[in-house]
Amino acid sequence: MNADLRELYQDIILDHNRHPRNRGRLDGSHRQAEGHNPLCGDNVTVYIQTENDRVTQVAFEGQGCAISTASASMMTLAVQGKTLSEAEKIFREFQSMVTETGDAQPHPDLGDLEVLAGVREYPVRIKCATLPWHTLHAALTGGGEVSTE
Repeated sequence: MNADLRELYQDIILDHNRHPRNRGRLDGSHRQAEGHNPLCGDNVTVYIQTENDRVTQVAFEGQGCAISTASASMMTLAVQGKTLSEAEKIFREFQSMVTETGDAQPHPDLGDLEVLAGVREYPVRIKCATLPWHTLHAALTGGGEVSTE
């Protein structure tokens, strides 16, 4: 990856960390889950409102590093308005993107989320990026609480 592209990706992550989208408690949520990463102290709660098998609103709250916060912010934008099965598909694709080894494949369906693909080069950061996603998955499936120990 060239230096300009790496800088652009870093700028997007920093923007989502400084100005997270959909951050805050979502009163009246139909589904929610809590996630914890005890190794680094990240904590996140994901709230989802649904209607007719579709995510109508999604929000998160909690504390975490820049990667975790940016990932949560970008996740809310990616799944809002999607069906529950589409949101699950995005979860699986994101998980695959950040954990695949060898020659990384492009994931054009993930759009801006692809900026987080670089965390796979830093194994300790993978858990930071995936915590909000595992928490989303738990909220979608009724799992309640997750940990990325």
